[in-house]
Amino acid sequence: MRAFFETMFFVPKWYHYPLILLLFPLSLIYGTIMSMRRVVISPKDFGIPIISIGNLIVGGSGKTPFTIALATRLEDAVIISRGYGRKSKGLVEVSSKGRILVDVTQSGDEPMLMAQSLPHTSVIVSEDRALAIELAKERGAKCIILDDGFNRVGIKKFDIVLEPEQIKNYLPFPAGAFREFWFNKMYADIVAKEGKTFHRKVVFENLQPRMILVTAISHPHRLDAYLPEGVVHKVYLEDHAYFEEEKLKMLLSDYAAQSLLVTQKDAVKMQDFKLPISEMKLKLQIQETIFTQVDEYIKGYPE
Repeated sequence: MRAFFETMFFVPKWYHYPLILLLFPLSLIYGTIMSMRRVVISPKDFGIPIISIGNLIVGGSGKTPFTIALATRLEDAVIISRGYGRKSKGLVEVSSKGRILVDVTQSGDEPMLMAQSLPHTSVIVSEDRALAIELAKERGAKCIILDDGFNRVGIKKFDIVLEPEQIKNYLPFPAGAFREFWFNKMYADIVAKEGKTFHRKVVFENLQPRMILVTAISHPHRLDAYLPEGVVHKVYLEDHAYFEEEKLKMLLSDYAAQSLLVTQKDAVKMQDFKLPISEMKLKLQIQETIFTQVDEYIKGYPE
């Protein structure tokens, strides 16, 4: 069932269109409500420059590596994330200037990946972004990077929206994967288009002759374009799902594989496993003009 809807959202086939037409009125209602929020809600100024990295379409746009790339350039920045998939609730400080404070079950996979990748940056997760912003200010933040924050219309911020290279279904939920109408990207300060303003580069570590792809990301079939030779089996779990070491060990044995091929997001949840890991590391090549505009926003922010 999950595969059916993922295909409908991202690359619909002819047999999806009856359901898309059936859900179309609901998508219009949902999209209209989301657009009205942008008209009636006045954003609050928190007195600190906030850069939001977001998207309109759910899943797999490159927000995490984009956030990491931006944070490496900014001093005294604090990243604030929702922390999807974590087993904790409320506000949790994941790291303080690179010092990891909790485990991945408390942070969620993406915040932990950001925390481990950024030795000079702090990471906070919270459902209440306003509460996290105030804490970041208390901790001495000079600017804030808001992960997945485009739809947080109640916060005054500089919005960067990431757009996939190819889009085949432009409808909002539930007929499509858009969180709002696609044209709401006009509210963003920067629309970064994959393949034009930023590019993906995949680097592999510890490749083996026989590997099992194991991943818990949204729309996992997008990895197919990057897979190396030697993948003998594929296992897809729900986005943000956690892995069981014994089951993975049995998979290695069943398929006579030498390692598990995983993404960086998956690897942070396996770091204590005593299993052979091959890793796919995603790097983004981003146009310098984007960083220049962010720098100008921060410099021009009123003291």
